[in-house]
Amino acid sequence: ERWRLYDFPTSKAPAFKSARMPNMNFLSLIEAKRDGQTLDPVQIKEIIGEYTAGRILDYQMAAFLMAVYFRGLTREETRALMLAMRDSGDVLSFPKDPRPVVDKHSTGGVGDKVSLPLAPLLACLGFRVPMISGRGLGITGGTLDKLDSIPGFNSLPPIERIIETVQNVGCVICGQTARMVPADKGLYALRDVTATVPSIPLIVASILSKKLAEGLNALVLDVKFGVAAFMQTQEKARELAQMLVALGNECGVNTRALLTNMDTPLGRAAGNWLEVKEAVLCLESRGPQDLRELVIACAAHLLVQSGKAKPLEAAHAQATDCLASGKPREKWNEMLAAQGADLAAFDRKLALDHTAPVVVELKAPAAGYVSRCNARILGEAVRDLGGGRFTKESGINYDVGVDAIAKPGEPIKAGGVLARIHAAERAQADAACAPLKTAFSISAQRPAAESLIAEIIEPPK
Repeated sequence: ERWRLYDFPTSKAPAFKSARMPNMNFLSLIEAKRDGQTLDPVQIKEIIGEYTAGRILDYQMAAFLMAVYFRGLTREETRALMLAMRDSGDVLSFPKDPRPVVDKHSTGGVGDKVSLPLAPLLACLGFRVPMISGRGLGITGGTLDKLDSIPGFNSLPPIERIIETVQNVGCVICGQTARMVPADKGLYALRDVTATVPSIPLIVASILSKKLAEGLNALVLDVKFGVAAFMQTQEKARELAQMLVALGNECGVNTRALLTNMDTPLGRAAGNWLEVKEAVLCLESRGPQDLRELVIACAAHLLVQSGKAKPLEAAHAQATDCLASGKPREKWNEMLAAQGADLAAFDRKLALDHTAPVVVELKAPAAGYVSRCNARILGEAVRDLGGGRFTKESGINYDVGVDAIAKPGEPIKAGGVLARIHAAERAQADAACAPLKTAFSISAQRPAAESLIAEIIEPPK
């Protein structure tokens, strides 16, 4: 398997002798990795330092990434790359405080708005949450794009403001500053245009470098698998999760991962503003069950990981009670206000049934049970409506998307609503109907229920 981590020769690469002529010296390291040799941590640190400083050219780094894609990295090389990327810029540093610093990361999916209700819930449970998030690309929705649909919300505060908000409010959800992990920004842009994204060592280094830069005590990972996930199979998701968990713990962050199913969208809404509305419903204990389940599970695991509760059942009950108390809903408003949101305008927008100009219902052709709701097809429909990006530079429409999604196992009548399409124009809504019809299947028998959380990956004991 072309991106496995351990099955390559371990002969040492030649030294990277001088930063004065990085292109000449870097060529020998490209050749070494191309031939399956192992680089030492000093070499990897120097590579990242020289690239961040602009002294290694993009085309040479692209060649190096391709060599890594085919030859892989050992665990030690991956760790060195991750730490060098973390140290390429600013690292968050928080004052001493009894509240642990924690976060959650998802590998991305359709309808995945867990971060929105989770951050204020964690703050109410006695954590500090510096949730550094990203924007969406393709069918994967970005947390920052969802938040940018809120009037006045500032998703890119300076680092000083991030620390201040975390200390005073307990949570912040924002993007990384220009000074945080700059190496990852450059490397990811190159990976995106050189077909080297699906490399487990590079994925691990990218994810953990950003999370380690937050100064965390504990981290829970939501690693998805299925038709709309980056890792299509549970086996591949497990391989990625195991490496993330192992290296996170080696670096002093109590880390574990949940493997979750992404064959079906999470919740009943996909699309930026529609997902914000659903996140608020979750905070008011009125949201869909699968979203609620995953939010509470992430919170419960972090309670256990940080030593604030045990066993997991007790932590689950504690998180459930806290969510039901209404305090996380108040904390959500407090976080929005701290990040510049216009709460009055937000409430007015929340009161509207829809903000897109056109809403069209997709009707069931027959009665029975919903047996399939393909998350990839729904995600592609949202993207094509304008709610997602084909490139990082693309603009998006925050108001379009799909909601009222019928989920597998639910009974439906002929003519019943399978989903509502929110579009900017009628022609776009009509164009979305044809592919969306193929996303749903209806059967005479109720399908067997599938677990949302398939597996828990913990560090070896």
